[in-house]
Amino acid sequence: MTTLETTALERTALRSVMASFAGPTAPAWLFDRLRGGLGSVCLFRSNIESPEQVARLTAAIRDANPGVLIALDEEGGDVTRLHHRDGSPHPGNAALGAVDDPARTAAVAAAIGAELAEVGVDLDLAPVVDVNSDPANPVIGVRSFGSDPELVARHTRAYVDGMQSSGVGACAKHFPGHGDTAVDSHLGMPVVTAPVDVLRSRELLPFRAAVESGAVAVMTAHLVATAVDARLPATVSRAANRMLRSELGFRGLVVSDALDMAGLAAVGSAPDAAVSAIAAGCDLLCLGADGQVGDVDVVVSGLVAAARDGHLLESRLVDAGDRVAAAVERVHGWRGAGAFPTYDAEVGLSVAHDAIAVTGTLPDLGGATVLRFQTEANFAVGPTAWGLPVDGIVLGGRSPIDVVESTTMTDVVGEGARPVVALVRDAHRHGWVRDRLTELAARAGDGPPLVVVEMGWPGDRDVPGAAVVRTYGASRVSGEALDALLGGDRQ
Repeated sequence: MTTLETTALERTALRSVMASFAGPTAPAWLFDRLRGGLGSVCLFRSNIESPEQVARLTAAIRDANPGVLIALDEEGGDVTRLHHRDGSPHPGNAALGAVDDPARTAAVAAAIGAELAEVGVDLDLAPVVDVNSDPANPVIGVRSFGSDPELVARHTRAYVDGMQSSGVGACAKHFPGHGDTAVDSHLGMPVVTAPVDVLRSRELLPFRAAVESGAVAVMTAHLVATAVDARLPATVSRAANRMLRSELGFRGLVVSDALDMAGLAAVGSAPDAAVSAIAAGCDLLCLGADGQVGDVDVVVSGLVAAARDGHLLESRLVDAGDRVAAAVERVHGWRGAGAFPTYDAEVGLSVAHDAIAVTGTLPDLGGATVLRFQTEANFAVGPTAWGLPVDGIVLGGRSPIDVVESTTMTDVVGEGARPVVALVRDAHRHGWVRDRLTELAARAGDGPPLVVVEMGWPGDRDVPGAAVVRTYGASRVSGEALDALLGGDRQ
């Protein structure tokens, strides 16, 4: 058998790498790897200052390698990179699922896609199509369309159609499904023990919809689904890949979740995980945020060594790179086809408004004390702005009072006669938050009312308060819709 020359093999290995870097300008080493055939670059929060800056950055990256696939993790809602400073103007999946209007889901996805296309992004690492069947899920939650597989499937289909109508590829994640987990795969290894018939009727239903809609890519999850592979996480499982390729019929690009996540720690080092992922059927390896030259080179060296010593078939490495190239060709073909459909820039606000659910009767909240309970966001969300707009009706230029676990309620609400608005995220997952809300409700008594606003996943526990408001997400647009409601727009 004739083997590729080492330099050619290195170039082939580079095609399967999705690199990253820190800061708003690309370093010299990245341009060197791009000219050497680097297949993909993923932008993260640290790379983004403004749309104009991102457009210049992607143009420079593409100048170095016109065949590169530029990706971004822009889910809308709580997970945003383009709008990480101020929050997303697009509602997230939970709000879209709560409204349950696929046409508007498609419109929101098209709006996100149009923004990405304008700044030169080819692939959005969205939508999340996990069925959030475990209310205690620490990493999916409002990133999911909901807990009903049929609902998630129809909104998956609408989202993929809307996104790709804008000329940007969609990447459905996290295969074979991260919704029935109580562990964040950034921090550990989740295990899904559902039997295979449950996986097929629940987890796989939205992925089947994504495949049927022609999604450019699917992202694998670093979790063990025991009914598929009792030992290996899906990213490095040949059985999981067979399920995706053979059972669901997916012919597109398989992208790994970030190799630096703890969910892959048991597999070994980054080169070991990279080789195992490519051998199992992944095509493109996401290396994680704010990477360095060594991250790329050590993975490429590992792939080359494995191909040369027979632990990895060269044909598998070539096939993976070809799938990356095919995805680029497909997306760039859309861009070259001409104008894309226009989109309604206001559709996001209408969805955010219609998603809000109120239990109880909202009182007059004039002069209310607004508390924002600061629970740590998961890795996917990161340090993104959330809550009511400071310049809105309710706060009127004031800042909310941030509450942490050590905060004493007397210190923040005192004995005054003001109503209290408590902004929380996933209160059901944080015992100290529930305790403080119970204390606030007891203090209210016959006095000024407490209104609790759940801006995370609603959960499965009762929340105290004269009224409870659920927004199904904490994006900027959800905050604006909430402000209008609390400020007097009760329609």
